[in-house]
Amino acid sequence: MPVLSVLDQSPIRRGGTPRQALLESMELAEAADRLGYHRYWIAEHHNSSGLASASPEILIAEIAARTQNIRVGSGGVMLTHYSALKVAEQFRMLEALHPGRIDLGVGRAPGSDTRTMHALSHGPGKLPLEAYPDQLMDLYGWLSGDMPPGHPFGDVRAMPAGDTMPELWVLGSSGTSAIYASDLGFGFCFAHFIQQDGGEAAVQNYRDRFEPSPAWPRPAASIAVSATVAETDEEAEYLSWSRWGWRLMGQRGMRGDGIPSPEEAMAFEYTAPERDYLEFAKSRSIYGSPERVAGRLAQLGEAFGVDEFIVVTITHDFRARVRSYELLAAAFGLQPPA
Repeated sequence: MPVLSVLDQSPIRRGGTPRQALLESMELAEAADRLGYHRYWIAEHHNSSGLASASPEILIAEIAARTQNIRVGSGGVMLTHYSALKVAEQFRMLEALHPGRIDLGVGRAPGSDTRTMHALSHGPGKLPLEAYPDQLMDLYGWLSGDMPPGHPFGDVRAMPAGDTMPELWVLGSSGTSAIYASDLGFGFCFAHFIQQDGGEAAVQNYRDRFEPSPAWPRPAASIAVSATVAETDEEAEYLSWSRWGWRLMGQRGMRGDGIPSPEEAMAFEYTAPERDYLEFAKSRSIYGSPERVAGRLAQLGEAFGVDEFIVVTITHDFRARVRSYELLAAAFGLQPPA
């Protein structure tokens, strides 16, 4: 049976506030826990007036404390902004508080605009993007307490130490990220909701060259997808207009007011090229009735050879977002935890 998980970007609806978005994330996580979803991952975005979570490690702690069974983690921490030691300490702390339930997904995308990226990484010790593979190795070493011999920081420990460690995942939308994950023996999640082309090859290459590690003795692959589910195809298309319109408004520098309502997005005066893009986006989006979306995910699972889908849903109306996850859980026969 396919495994369903949640990727939450904490969307801020137009007319709402960042605090409301974060409270809705916590409520959605509690619902996902009751419904039987496997993981709840928190995204990281900076300088965004439409997405509220800039510090997933803080929101993870709150959500893990409010839930009972679901794994909670990052989807993901943008490691290139930070010290690998500090990230290891944050997630060792989370693992100590919630042993066996914490995931650490990492990525190398900026999660922001270029100016914000420079502000996050400001300082004389800033590492270049080329250091990312070394950061991944250091992260594993500090999380596991197993730094390689001769490492310049081999005697530094990430505290609090413990007998368990978070599950390690590399998140990416390219073949390069798949290679990092395979060579280091991490799990790999392909960001299909960002890049729909080349994913099957990236996942297959990850499997083919996977090197077992203490973190993962066998390859573990999943795909993160955007999906909107409603009672009917027409309602799901209506709800999806918020996401489609927000993307185009953002390209015009108009994301400042948050996720628009479907009515506002549909009434917006798009240019001819933008309307062409809307048709393209609709053709590639996953939305519809529970049966339609379940069928589409089944096709993707077969094409990618995966059985775990990490689903991100953005709607203007929070209740519609919760309902989307409820309908998807029912379509796949998820069972609430005993």
